[in-house]
Amino acid sequence: MRHSLILVPALLAWVGIAAAVDTVLVGGGGGIATECLTVFVAPANYRPEKPRHVLCTDGDPTCDADGVVNGVCEFPVSVCANSTFDARCVYTGVHAVEVDHAADDGDPKFDPDFQALQARIDSQIPEDTTDPDVCTADSTIRVPITGPLGGICKRGAKKLRIRTTSTPPPMSTPKIDKDKIKLMCEPALMSGGCDPQTLFPGGTFERIQRQVFNQSCAVSGCHDSQSFAGGMTLEEGTAYGSLVDVSPVNLAAFNAGWKRVASGDTDASFILHKLDGDLPDVSYGERMPRGKPKLDQLLIDIIDLWIAAGAPASGWVPGTD
Repeated sequence: MRHSLILVPALLAWVGIAAAVDTVLVGGGGGIATECLTVFVAPANYRPEKPRHVLCTDGDPTCDADGVVNGVCEFPVSVCANSTFDARCVYTGVHAVEVDHAADDGDPKFDPDFQALQARIDSQIPEDTTDPDVCTADSTIRVPITGPLGGICKRGAKKLRIRTTSTPPPMSTPKIDKDKIKLMCEPALMSGGCDPQTLFPGGTFERIQRQVFNQSCAVSGCHDSQSFAGGMTLEEGTAYGSLVDVSPVNLAAFNAGWKRVASGDTDASFILHKLDGDLPDVSYGERMPRGKPKLDQLLIDIIDLWIAAGAPASGWVPGTD
């Protein structure tokens, strides 16, 4: 049996949730012996008759914490151990809580927001605690919409899963509590909700950063600060300096006189050859993103136009909006 319970204002203040966002306590499922080990506190609103997941429109202040139409919903999520939300709750303590896809170890589904939630759980829920209602502070889980591509935006979603192991009583085995919540972000129908100039106010490079690098390149095992594949990171704040007029570490591309991004010269820009897959031979490496479908041609064309225009750090290049 699954449970949801609207939190009272005092508890909202206790777990540190912004008053502007409506929040719900969400139980995990299964028998009552494990149901109370851990629960989520999140702006769950779907379905209304039994809130279990989050379905939010970008910019809706009742569920999107930033309250801005920017192509990303920000959801405050916390985890409570040894919950007493149900009078029948039975628990023997929480030994460990593991968040799926929280380790930057090459997992293709690694998510830094999940990593931040795991860190708060590790630091704020003591191992083997038997204290009731021990809650973490909020972690922000960011869910971008899908698009815009060809003037179309669609719902974006993340699935947050945790696995909790109880402290085993003497001569007994631990209990397992598995919880999950789906976080969904719908594009705004009004207020420029699918207009690139609204969603990416910094211009063309911001669009490339958020639609290409953040989603396909700056990921675990590739060009993030942990893996540092190819000797570079494409994370926000470092990508531009790692790319523009910088020589590649790939020896074949270097000897060809290419740059990672050669401002004003698309033919000499290694990134375009990697994305298109038109590499001269295997010494130049593989098409990127590695192991994934080819990047949408519209996005490749945007990068092409941006490079041809001199690869500006800000402002809109004609044809990229």
